[in-house]
Amino acid sequence: MNRILLRSGKSPYDVLSLEEALHRDVIATNAGNLIFSDAAHKILETPGTEVVSNGIGTDVSAAARINEEYDAFVVPLANAFRPSFEGRLKRMTRLISKLRIPVVVLGVGAQTGLSYDPARLKPMEQSVREFCAAVLDRSASIGVRGEFTEQYLRDMGFRDVEVIGCPSLFLYGRDLDVQKRLPELTSHARIAVNGSHSAVQKQGLDRIISRTHARYPNLCFVGQNISDARQLHWRDLSDPNALVTAMPTHPDHPMYREGKVRVYVDPVTWIDDLRDFDFSFGSRIHGNIAALLAGTPATVLCGDSRTLELCRYFDIPHVRLDKVAKDPEAADPARLYEQADLSGLVGGHGERFDRFVGFLDKNGLRNTFTHGDGGAAFEKRMRALSFPPGVRPWNDTDLASLSSRFGWLQSQVTELSQHNAQLRRELAKAQKVKQKAAAAVPAPAASVYRRARRVVGRPLRRALQAGKQ
Repeated sequence: MNRILLRSGKSPYDVLSLEEALHRDVIATNAGNLIFSDAAHKILETPGTEVVSNGIGTDVSAAARINEEYDAFVVPLANAFRPSFEGRLKRMTRLISKLRIPVVVLGVGAQTGLSYDPARLKPMEQSVREFCAAVLDRSASIGVRGEFTEQYLRDMGFRDVEVIGCPSLFLYGRDLDVQKRLPELTSHARIAVNGSHSAVQKQGLDRIISRTHARYPNLCFVGQNISDARQLHWRDLSDPNALVTAMPTHPDHPMYREGKVRVYVDPVTWIDDLRDFDFSFGSRIHGNIAALLAGTPATVLCGDSRTLELCRYFDIPHVRLDKVAKDPEAADPARLYEQADLSGLVGGHGERFDRFVGFLDKNGLRNTFTHGDGGAAFEKRMRALSFPPGVRPWNDTDLASLSSRFGWLQSQVTELSQHNAQLRRELAKAQKVKQKAAAAVPAPAASVYRRARRVVGRPLRRALQAGKQ
């Protein structure tokens, strides 16, 4: 049995309650991560190959165990070449440097502005160099998301760089059927909108969402951050993101109060729900990829290089957010839907899939579409599982709504109490052992000097006292 260790928040087969998923943050702060990690899991799972999720955290001390138990380490990444990710990139480099097995990176990207100016990445260049060098010492090539990242690495002198996009759009292999089911969007169309906190707060997406909300009563906002999910399920406002009150996931937003917001902790329910929508748009690349995988047309409002280069590579309909933010009418869903050309996305998908498979072959990785059943066993197993629905705004006051939440909290209190009691017992036991050990140790014998001083000291003191008298 060939065993592949996959960097992912959780296995696609792990079914967790909403409370547990939010508590453990299995989406690694962003649900979009699970879209491409689940796709990678399905693609790499072939007869004779077991794929194991290692979680998002990087444990450098686990290198010896990984070398012993696995045949390859596969690392799907998104915008890893960005300043805020540098610390984690360094830890990953330290781990990879200790591995003796192949290490394959799927779709890493660099993040900068829409101008593709890499100046902001200059301070972390050495970290990127060390990461790529460590990977290429253990693989034939490194897979990147698009044109900007390819040029960024080539300018550093790396030649074994291949543009492969993101594994997420190859969830169904060569099949990608996206069609406009309506001749045009009316005010009654079902529309999904998505966006990041920075796009809402700094790039004008808030005005676009407000305008769309006023015109389209069947609009639904799909968030992706763990803070979004916790605001919906717990009304938890402790995260700094809660300062962005214009975000529809905030309890003060009218879309929250109207129940028109969702966050998903499993891609399968996310994609399934989007099948019923007529159109999706917004600044989230994987929010719109989820729609495309559901067969629903989508347009990305690009706000940075990470979304722009991926849209260009896959021919996903897109416009620049900085342009439509100045004229919200240009971002009207009906207009975006009319302008969306899906021919390049669908027509060029087969060629891009072949390029992706060629990259896997070159790096010694088998895939289910060439060497397996095309993912049939994966899909059958997934359909047999019962995943929780998308997280909804907590506007309910009914007993069932309260019971599910407080029941989980009570179980956590019980578990923590038991754990604390066990720790207290272990501490008391350790203290008793320490006390017995201390009592069993004899008092140290007096030194030769101290014994001599006792013998000579008394007569000497008597003589001195007699002299004083």
